[in-house]
Amino acid sequence: MKKLLVFFTLPLVLFGQRADTTYQRVGILAKLPVFTSAQLTRLTYPDSWLTGRWNNFTEWKQHARTRVFETMLALPPNTPFNPVVLGEEDRGSYTAQKVVVSITADSRVLGYLLVPKGHGPFPAVLLLHDHGARFDIGKEKMIKPFENEKARCDTSQIWVNLLYGGRFIGDELAHRGYVCFATDALNWGDRGGAGYDDQQALASNLFNLGMSYAGLVAWEDIRAAEFLASLPFVDSTRIAAIGFSFGSFRTWQLAALSDRIACGVAVCWMGTIHGLMQPGNNRTRGQSAFSSTHPGLANYLDFPDVASIACPKPMLFMNGTKDKLFPLSAVKEAYEKMNAVWNSQGARSALSTELWDVGHVFNAEMQNHAFQWLDMQLLPK
Repeated sequence: MKKLLVFFTLPLVLFGQRADTTYQRVGILAKLPVFTSAQLTRLTYPDSWLTGRWNNFTEWKQHARTRVFETMLALPPNTPFNPVVLGEEDRGSYTAQKVVVSITADSRVLGYLLVPKGHGPFPAVLLLHDHGARFDIGKEKMIKPFENEKARCDTSQIWVNLLYGGRFIGDELAHRGYVCFATDALNWGDRGGAGYDDQQALASNLFNLGMSYAGLVAWEDIRAAEFLASLPFVDSTRIAAIGFSFGSFRTWQLAALSDRIACGVAVCWMGTIHGLMQPGNNRTRGQSAFSSTHPGLANYLDFPDVASIACPKPMLFMNGTKDKLFPLSAVKEAYEKMNAVWNSQGARSALSTELWDVGHVFNAEMQNHAFQWLDMQLLPK
C-alpha cells in the first residue's frame, strides 16, 4: 500500500493578511531601555497617600513604611552597640571623640562624636555624608578629622571648600550646642574598597547574598539614630538628621523610617521618579544609583511618597534652581506632592520646601539658614 504524502504549506501570515513585520532592532538608547516611557506610564504609585485609597493616615504610614522595609531585602542582625572611645580632642566649646560602634552584628565601625561641654542632655544631630564619587572620605566630609591626621585633614578641607562653603557642618553644630555623630556608609572612608568603578559589582554581590546596597545603607542609618538615642547625654526626643546630596536622600528616608528622628534638613536630593528617569540624568548612569535604589519600590511609591511618611514631622528641603542633577521641574513636582500630604494633616507649617539660586552645593548661607531652622525645632524656646 502506497503511503500518501501530504505537504502543508504554512502561510507567511498566520493571523491575518496585514501582520506587523517590524521588530525591535535597538533595545537601549541613552543607557535606558527603549520602553522606558511606556513603563513610566505604568508606574502609578498605588501606595501613595495621594491616591485617596486610605482614610486613616496612621494606618497608611505603617503600610507605606512596611512596604519600604520589604524592598530593603535581608537586613543584618542587631547587636549591642558596645561603644569604645579610641581618642579625644579638645575643640574649645566641645570635645571630639573617635568612637568604635557595632552598627550591626556584621559591622563594627569607626565614627566621630562631638559632645558640647556643659550639662546635658543635649539635642543631637546625625550627620549623613554625601556621595560625590569621592570614597576615600565619608564621615570626614561632615566632621573635621583629628589634627594628627594631616593628610586626611587636607583632603577633607578641599572637599568642604568645594561643596560646603569651607566649613565642617558637624563642628559648626557642635559649637551651637548639639551632640553630633557621623560614620561611614559601606564603601566610604574607613569602610572603603570598591570605589566608583566597582559600585555595581558591590550592589550585584549584595543582591546575590539576598541583600540590597540601598537597604543596608538605610538600615545602618536607622541604627546610627538608635545609637545617638542611647547616649546618656543626648535628649532622645530631640534628634535631627541632616545631609547634602546622597546625605539628603538618606536624611528624608531616615526621617520616614525612624521614630528617633524628630526633624530633618535635606539639601539637594529630591525629585520624582518620572522626572529623574530621563535620558542624560545622572540617576540613569547606574553605579552611584544603586546606593539609593530599593528593588521594586517604584511599583508602589514615588520618592516624595516615601519622604511623606515623615509627616507631620518638621522637615526642611532645600534644592538649587541651577542643580543639573535634579531638574527643577522634577523638584517642583515632588514639592507639590509633599505639600499636599502635610497640608492634608493640618501640618503645612511644619514643612519647608525651598528653592535656592545655586547649583549642587550646601554653602555657608544655606547652612546658616538651616542651623537657625534646627534651633527653632530643637532648642528651648
